[in-house]
Amino acid sequence: MEPKLLSREQQADKLLRVLVFTLILSVMNASMFNVALPVIRAEFDLTPSQVGWMLTGYMIVYAIGSVTFGKLADKYRLKDLLTYGLIAFALGSVVGLAATEFWMVIAGRLFQAAGASVIPATAMIVPVRYFSPEKRGRALGTTAVGLALGAALGPIVSGVVSGLVSWRYLFALSILAIFVLPFFRKYLDNETGTARSIDYFGGLMLAGTVASLLLAITKSSLLLGGLGVLLLLLFLLRIRTAAEPFVQPAIFRNKSYTLGLCIAFVLTGLNFGLPFMAPQFLAALNHLSPLAVGFVLFPSAICAALLGKRGGKLADEKGNRYLFAIASGLIMLSFAALSSVVGMSAVWISCFMIFGTVGQSFIQIAMSNTISRTLTKEQVGVGMGIFAMLNFIAGATSTTLIGKALDAESAGFRLNPFAPGAGLLYSNILVLLLALVIVVTFVYFSQFRSPSASSVPARQASVSGK
Repeated sequence: MEPKLLSREQQADKLLRVLVFTLILSVMNASMFNVALPVIRAEFDLTPSQVGWMLTGYMIVYAIGSVTFGKLADKYRLKDLLTYGLIAFALGSVVGLAATEFWMVIAGRLFQAAGASVIPATAMIVPVRYFSPEKRGRALGTTAVGLALGAALGPIVSGVVSGLVSWRYLFALSILAIFVLPFFRKYLDNETGTARSIDYFGGLMLAGTVASLLLAITKSSLLLGGLGVLLLLLFLLRIRTAAEPFVQPAIFRNKSYTLGLCIAFVLTGLNFGLPFMAPQFLAALNHLSPLAVGFVLFPSAICAALLGKRGGKLADEKGNRYLFAIASGLIMLSFAALSSVVGMSAVWISCFMIFGTVGQSFIQIAMSNTISRTLTKEQVGVGMGIFAMLNFIAGATSTTLIGKALDAESAGFRLNPFAPGAGLLYSNILVLLLALVIVVTFVYFSQFRSPSASSVPARQASVSGK
């Protein structure tokens, strides 16, 4: 039996390396078009709201797809879902590369999102299925490396490619994802979930809910918000009455899981908030070009990539609470320092961004590990899919609220006595984000008092960890 266990462990390690490379491409694809939006807007003579559909449409489809693939992974082989997803991702890239009209660009982005949404679901499921709970932190830390490298390379690659050739060639980079498919099919096993039927009608209700709420957030529409709430109520009614609901209601009766989702929602919003705001104050106050902004943010992302594995090891050796404490401390330090130096030298901004970005990477590891331990084997696919979906809703909520706050253009009060006058508005927002981190940290340590407090029963945990 020992050689077989060793072989599976080696197989899991190789699978993890392939996943990291795919995550780099996925994260780059999601972020690198941000830098090119002004060029695309000018080329097609678009309004800001029109060109914004490149991000809004992608985010909606990506969020819906992540939970859908998570649900499908409970029934079908993960290698087959990845095959369909990566092929759709590549086809969308080809459509975007050949686009001569803006609608073709949007079509390419939507195809990309539909296919690429299998990747976050895979990144959540693989560490849970292929690694024991004792080694899961290391696996999650390794996936965090891919996320950090993708975030680091996205703005720089976008600036170079857009400047030297054309923004269309950003689509060409994403075609590379198809070349990892043979490796996924080699290292993934043939395991399938239970052969239950899937409530596609319930899935459509969930998709409508997510789409409506995301559009309501990004477009500031009360009508769409009301529609989203209505669809959510209908979805909750559906999962309570359907014979085989899209999401089992029992998963939400798990107090640790539900509260973990709420904590992760707030923290993920903060994770999106800092990288969303930093380029704006670097451009507005420091007058940096998009490529220069990328270089300012590059050290923090590289540090997060280099320390990602270390964060995972800390979670395995010391526990999630220990890693969470370090992470929240780093984020608090970053927000407090940045609120004091915003608008000053970009060197200071670059240095203090390191603490925040590394802390956010550690938080993601700690929360993924904590939430995964609250789920049984049968709940892993859809449970982690919902977790991934909420990440994007949190991101849309955070960036919209911060964007609305920045519309004020000036602040009439000073929350940080050391804040420079030019960056007072940004400083006040950072102080408010700091207060949120403090509150959520208190809630986390109140709920997850010990490793056993956040785990499913030992028998179920051992099964889910294999």
